[in-house]
Amino acid sequence: MDTFAVKGNLIHAPVFGETETKLGSLLEVDQDGNISSVISSDDPEFVAREDYYRGKRNLLELSDSEYLLPGLIDTHVHAPQWPQLGKALHLPLNDWLQEYTFPLEARYADLGFAERVYSSLVETLIANGTTTALYFGTIHIEATKRLADICLNLGQRALIGKVVMDNPEQCPDFYKDHSTSVGLDETYQLIDYVSGANGNENDRVLPVLTPRFIPSCTDEMLSGLGKIASETGCHIQTHCSESDWQHRYVIERHGCHDAKSLDSFGLLQPNTVLAHANFIDDDDMKLISSKSTAVAHCPLSNFYFSNAVLPVRKLIDSAIDLGLGTDISGGFNPSIFNACSMAVTSSRALEEGVDAALSSYDRSRPNTRIDFKEAFWMATTGGGRALDLKVGVFKPEYAMDAIVIDTSIEESNLKVWKDLDSTEDILQKIIHNAHRTNITKVWVQGKQIK
Repeated sequence: MDTFAVKGNLIHAPVFGETETKLGSLLEVDQDGNISSVISSDDPEFVAREDYYRGKRNLLELSDSEYLLPGLIDTHVHAPQWPQLGKALHLPLNDWLQEYTFPLEARYADLGFAERVYSSLVETLIANGTTTALYFGTIHIEATKRLADICLNLGQRALIGKVVMDNPEQCPDFYKDHSTSVGLDETYQLIDYVSGANGNENDRVLPVLTPRFIPSCTDEMLSGLGKIASETGCHIQTHCSESDWQHRYVIERHGCHDAKSLDSFGLLQPNTVLAHANFIDDDDMKLISSKSTAVAHCPLSNFYFSNAVLPVRKLIDSAIDLGLGTDISGGFNPSIFNACSMAVTSSRALEEGVDAALSSYDRSRPNTRIDFKEAFWMATTGGGRALDLKVGVFKPEYAMDAIVIDTSIEESNLKVWKDLDSTEDILQKIIHNAHRTNITKVWVQGKQIK
């Protein structure tokens, strides 16, 4: 790859609660697709570096209406549920799983079906600016390999797991691993396949250990996955204390909360991502923080299936890394910008309360609100921290994963008034109103994929 530079308006959020805007700056990219420097327009070296790239014809100049943002990071996606997006949302979680989701996921024994769905999903997420995604696959090893192939071919950064679920008391006969040993063996197979895949020499796609959640796995399976985690150092993903039902189930079965149970099996690691975590308490937070484990906040699906709001600010204050997830298809919108909006909305619902029959004092939970800057941090910098990857922020040695937002697209809900809107106003408008049509360019590891 040749070195190149992008000149334009850069916005990122290197610190929780703060954004940094660099107007007319120069972002330099090295031959490996990593950021080599970010030079402000008032830097003494700016003109010389700009002329250097212009002379090589390796300079992309953005217009005043365009903004370069870090690529969006989705820390919780159920890839096989893509055809289910927007339906069955009227059901409680366990019914939704048994009546709709498991029958759909069982279809991925058909590789043709997997190819069609996964190609559509990855193309759509890229179009919406998702440069990195943490994917749950299905129990089918070949279909999960195909998802890895598609991500490699289309250029997305991805972490992909073969779902393991072997508990006959909670898994339907038609959709579970044939045995514990098969589930563990196929997990090893996926690790070997992804690690050795053609075109994956820079580990743009990574394998992930994926116990669906504690109810779907036997203790033997959980122990086996803990052993694999110790041997390989792979990322781990699972659901944690998502709903009343799941939370109570783990207490009844193991006599403790999800976090402590997962830790007992060696599955609470620095590269573990816990989806949801709505019902964790202070002791859980201390444990999760002490293990440097991250949480994927899925605000939209939490409304539908958890009946709870994650206290984001409390987790941040507890030094827990936090990313955002769409939770396709429990979340019915594939855009991480939408997840940002929902994170802000849900935090306000938590802080202010929703039951008008109660006094404002009785229904409120003070100091739980977050704003658009904090949500944007979770969608970028926080997501990179949660996944332990050098992505999500414009810093030297970080991957050049980025998107261009064009605020001048006519057929768009995003309207900017230069005489009225500050750069922070523009970012807030982007978060709440940008659509895939406004996302005109996408890079992953310095390679333009849209």
